[in-house]
Formats: sequence, C-alpha cells, structure tokens
Amino acid sequence: MQRSHIVRPAAMFWGLVVFMPVGVTYLSAILLLLTMLVAGGLRERYARLRANPLWWPVVAYLAWTFLVLAFGRHYPETGSNLFHGVRIGLTILMAMALTREEAIWALRGFLLVAALNILLIVAYYAVGFPIWSPLRAVVMEVGNKSISNALLFSVVASTAAVWGIAQIAAHKPLRAIPAFVLLLGLGVVVALPLTSRTSVLALLLVIPVVCIHQWRNHLKMLVSALVLGAVVLGAGLYQLPQLQHKVETGVQEIEEAQAGAIFKGSWVIRYYMYKDTGLMIADRPLTGWGIGGWTEQWHKRGPALFADSNMPHNDFLWVGAQGGLPALLSLLVIMVAAVWQAWKRPDMAGRYALAATLIALIASSVNSAMRDAQIGLALLFIAMVYLRLAQEKQDPDPWRDLLPSRWRKKETAPQAAA
Repeated sequence: MQRSHIVRPAAMFWGLVVFMPVGVTYLSAILLLLTMLVAGGLRERYARLRANPLWWPVVAYLAWTFLVLAFGRHYPETGSNLFHGVRIGLTILMAMALTREEAIWALRGFLLVAALNILLIVAYYAVGFPIWSPLRAVVMEVGNKSISNALLFSVVASTAAVWGIAQIAAHKPLRAIPAFVLLLGLGVVVALPLTSRTSVLALLLVIPVVCIHQWRNHLKMLVSALVLGAVVLGAGLYQLPQLQHKVETGVQEIEEAQAGAIFKGSWVIRYYMYKDTGLMIADRPLTGWGIGGWTEQWHKRGPALFADSNMPHNDFLWVGAQGGLPALLSLLVIMVAAVWQAWKRPDMAGRYALAATLIALIASSVNSAMRDAQIGLALLFIAMVYLRLAQEKQDPDPWRDLLPSRWRKKETAPQAAA
C-alpha cells in the first residue's frame, strides 16, 4: 500500500467541522473521499471493507435502493432522496475504510473541537458576547443543526461516562469525578440551551447500557451503578424546569393527537407521521412507493397543516415507505449490527463505540438522524469512527495514540483497562 499521509488530515478535518454548518461538513466529506481515491492503497481499503461485518448489510441496502429506483415510480423528490440514501451508505463505508491511524486523527479533530465548543458555551453564558453566526447552533436552539450538535455533545458525555465508570471499576473514584462533572454539565447543555429531548433521551438510555456492559458479570456492582445513575441523572435532569416542561408537553401532545387534535407540536406531527407512514408500508410492504414517494403519499394521507414536511422523523420508516420492508430491514440491520459489534468487545473501546452507535440508533428512530444531512453527516460519521476503532480486534488499545506522543504519560494508556 502506498503510505500517503494525506488522508489523516482530511479525516481530522471532518472531525473538526462536525459542529459547523452542513455545507462545511459536505466539503469535509468530499475532501476525505478525494484524498482516499488519490492516496493509493485502494485494494487494501477494499479488502478492509469486505472483511467488515457491516459490508454486506450496506451492500444490500444500496443494492435494494437502486433496484427500487430502476423499477419503481419516480417523483420530483426522487433525485434528492436517492442522494441522501446513497450518502448514508457512503458515509458508513468511508468510516469503515479508514485505517486505525486515520480514525484516530478523525477522533482527535472531533474531541478537540468539542472541548473548544464546551469552553465557548461556558464563556458565552458566563460573560455574554456576540456569537459568530455559524456557531449559534452550538450555544442555542437553531433548528436541526442544534439537534445535531446536542447529539454530538451526548456522544462526548457518554465518552466521559465510560471513562468515569472505568475509573470506579479500577477503584479510583476520585479520577472519575471530572468525567461525571462533564457528563452532568453536557446533560444540562443538551437539555437547556439546545433543548434537545432526543439527546436527553439518548443519554438516559445509553448510560445504563454502558453500566450493564461494564458490570455484566458483576451483579451487585451493576445494580448499585444503575440505581445511583437513575437517581443522579433522572432526578438531576428532570428537575430542570425547562426540561420538565418539554417532557410534560410531549406527553400532552401525544394524548391530544390520539384524541384527533391537529396542531403544530413536535410530537403531534410525529404521531401522525409514524401512523401514516406505517400505513404506507402496510399498503406496499415489498417494493414501497418508490424513491421519493414518501412526500407524495404524505400529502395525500397526512394533515394539511403538516404538508411542508419532507421526512417522517424516523429513518427506518422513511426508507420503508419508499423501498418496502427490505429497505427498512437492511438499514435497521446496519445500525443494530453496529451496536452489536460494539457490545461484543468487552473493554473500553467497545463501550465507547457502544454508546456512540446506540445514540445514533436512538436518534434515527425518533428523528431523521441519517436522512437529514445536518445530523447524518456529523453524528453518523463520528459513531462509525468510534466503531471502526472498536473493530481493531488484534489491538488491545486502539485509542492509545489519541493524544500526541509528547502529551502522553509514560504509564499504560487508560483505555486498555477493561
């Protein structure tokens, strides 16, 4: 293989810009793809992809997409929906094609910019100053980009939780304190200024799973950790007035929608979208309505008040409506297989990947975390980079080079601890 180093900074650039507007993230994706093509070693990358457990699920998903495109109906939205569908598969394949070193560079970029953005949030709310427009979605709610940023912060928070839990398991509880402070601080950030219920839900579900992974062979420690985590996270986050209001509002919206009410509300529209999209799949379970067909069917079935929507806020229902159950199941298999691959690795690298991929799966189930490029080009790539490192089966510590060598201590890297 031609050992060109140009892919490393390109991978790091994608990690660095995941909090930026979607146009910059597209630029980073194109740059990484081009550098992979010109750097040489395509045979080795192809062999790496063929050996990856996600290879055949992704191939099946893409192949069925093109079959539906070839034989199904076409719509005005066919082109854009095809692009986003293929982009999902390509994003996964690009992350899986990275070498371990390239994945480390991408991770460096992501964690570095996350740390800088955390400092930005602290400074913004402590001092107050005009915020640069591309960074507004980092410090306040600004459409889907703030949801994307909140989910990325959830990945960072879960990473801190994995680190902290490992320190407790190693009988070093004092070293865990900064990690748990970061976890709670980011929990407040995603719940308040970014007001993302999806991210809060992801954190509340992922942290117990991480505890189960850590102590699945130690029942007493597992029960203690789950009880303590439920008290701290559940009571702490839910007592925030803004979050409590959003949760209560969401429950009320679902109840009113079930009673037939139609009004602008986050969970009202989800109720009708999930119900009507499920009926679309039931009507054509094998082939779906064709690539781009969801929008036309939604206009026919959904309330007129929500006619401007172009996705059902659930990636699996979206592909299922357009490509039938084969499309839905192939995409679901990809995401579940990613979580399973992470679960099978019993050390910290596995737990890091387990948290990241599970957040991506949850977000794709209650939002368009893959279909919406503002979220999918960031969260999906980062989650797959975490998974890519966890797939280094012969390496006991795939995160060992995360910090530059002059910054690392001489002691054994903590990520090697199980």
